[in-house]
Amino acid sequence: MEPRRYGPFAYVPITRRPRLEWPNGAQLAIWVNPNIEYFGLDDVMPGNTNERVARDHAKIPNVRNWSVRDYGNRVGVWRLFETLARYGVRGTAALNSEVCDHHPEIVAEARRLGWELMGHGQTNALRINEMGSEQERSAIFAAIDRIEAASGTRPTGWLGPGLAETWHTLEHLSAAGIRYVCDWVNDDQPYTMTVGMPPMVSLPYSVQTNDVPAYFDFKCSVPEFERMLKAQFDVLYREGERSARVMAIAVHPFVTGQPHRIGALDAALEHICKHERVWLATGSEIVAAYQDSALAETEREAAAG
Repeated sequence: MEPRRYGPFAYVPITRRPRLEWPNGAQLAIWVNPNIEYFGLDDVMPGNTNERVARDHAKIPNVRNWSVRDYGNRVGVWRLFETLARYGVRGTAALNSEVCDHHPEIVAEARRLGWELMGHGQTNALRINEMGSEQERSAIFAAIDRIEAASGTRPTGWLGPGLAETWHTLEHLSAAGIRYVCDWVNDDQPYTMTVGMPPMVSLPYSVQTNDVPAYFDFKCSVPEFERMLKAQFDVLYREGERSARVMAIAVHPFVTGQPHRIGALDAALEHICKHERVWLATGSEIVAAYQDSALAETEREAAAG
C-alpha cells in the first residue's frame, strides 16, 4: 500500500456497527496465542529487560539471555501445552519457522493437540521492518512455506515479530496466502482491511493482556497479571451482551512457562471457563465466523462503494 495518514481500513466506532454474533450465542471469543520463538546462539539477543540491542553493539554469544529463552522451548512450552489442554483450549501459536528446523517435537505436539500455527517470521532476532522489500517478501514466503512443510497445513494467520510491518507487508502476506493479521491492536472486534485479495482481516490481538509487556514494560507482578486477565475478561464479557467481542491472551513459553508465573494463566482460565456463552476458539475459527456475519457483509459493501 502507499503511505497514508490512516490505516488501510475504515474508521467505524464500535458503537455504530451491526451487531456481531458468535456461534451458539457466545458473547465473547477467547483465543490464546503462545508466541513460540527461536533465537540462534550466534545471533543478536534482547537485553536483560527484553530491550532491542543494536546489531553493531551486540555481544555474541549472550549466554544468559539466550538460555532464558531456550528454557521456554525446552521446558516452558510443555507447561503451556499441559495447562491449556486442561481447560480445553487449543492454542493459536505464533511460530518462528526456525522452530520447525531445531525443535520439531514442539510442532508435533502442537499438531497432536489440535493447535493452529500462525506465521511469525523466521526468527525473532530479525524483524520485517529491518529488511529491504525483496528480502521482506522472501522472508515471509520462506516462513510460511517452512511451517506448511513441517505441519502439513499452510498458515492463514500472521503475527509479525515485534508486530512490525512496512508499507509492503500486507501485500506480501496476501500473496503468500495469509488471510488474517494480528499486528493492528486497535479493536475488540475483527474488521476487514482494504488491502489484499481477498481483503485481509484484522483479528484483535493485545499488547496489554500479553505477558512480555506486562512483566517487562508495565512491571506487573504475577498476581497483577492474573487480575489484569480477569478484569479484561469481565469487561469484554459484559459488553459482549450487546455485540460480541474478542479477547486475546498472548503468552511466551520463556515468560508464562516459568513455574512461578504459570499460575496466573491457570487461574485466569479457570475464571473464564466458569462462565457460559464463552467460545474457546482458534484464530482462524474466529475469522471464519466473522466473515459469515452481518458486520463483515456491511464492511465489504462499504469497501465496494
